[in-house]
Amino acid sequence: MALIFSSFVLSNYELPKAAYAQAVEFREYIDTFDGYSFMYPRNWIQVRGAGADIFFRDPLVLDENLSVEISSPSSSKYKSVKDLGPPEEAGKGVLKQYLTEFMSTRLGVRRESSVLSTSSRVADDGKLYYDVEVSIKSYANNNELAVMPQDRVARLEWDRRYLSVLGVENNCLYELRIQTPEKVFVQEESDIRAIMNSFRANKIAA
Repeated sequence: MALIFSSFVLSNYELPKAAYAQAVEFREYIDTFDGYSFMYPRNWIQVRGAGADIFFRDPLVLDENLSVEISSPSSSKYKSVKDLGPPEEAGKGVLKQYLTEFMSTRLGVRRESSVLSTSSRVADDGKLYYDVEVSIKSYANNNELAVMPQDRVARLEWDRRYLSVLGVENNCLYELRIQTPEKVFVQEESDIRAIMNSFRANKIAA
C-alpha cells in the first residue's frame, strides 16, 4: 500500500562539493504515505522483504545499506525527538538496539561497541533531528570447540559503522539507518553525511 503512494524522483538536491567531486549521482525517495524522504546513491537497489519500511543496498558493497524504521503511533506518541532525552541518551538507546539485533548465540563471539558521536541540529524544515554514530566490531574464535585456550584465537569478523538520524512527525519516531564497513566509510564519508542531512520526517496530509 505504501509503495502506491511512494514516488522516486530525480532531484537537484544541493549536496556538499566533496560529494560532487566523487561524481556520485543521487536520487530522492519520497514516501508521501508514511511521511519521510531522503537522498540515496542512484546505483543502490531497493530490497523488498527486509523488515524495514524501506531498504536500499549498494549492489557492489553488500554490507553497505540504508533503511528507515517508523514507530507505531499506537504504542507511543512522540511530540519531539527531545522525548528521547538529550542526544547522548538517544545515542545509548540506538547502540543498545543495534546490539540487541546483532545478538549471537554462537560460541566464542564477542562484540566491541561504542557511541562515537551524538549531536542535534535543526534542518531547513524547522524540525529538530538527532544524529548518532556507532561503531561495532565482531570477533569470533577460529575454533570455538577447542579444549585448549591457545587454540581458540579470536579473529575480526567485521568492523562497521552505524549512523542514525532520528526525527519526529505524525506522533511517530522516524529513524534513518545507514550501515557501512569502516573502511568504506572513510572513503565515502561525504556522501554518507549528505544522505543523513537529506533525511526529513514529513507531515502526512489528512
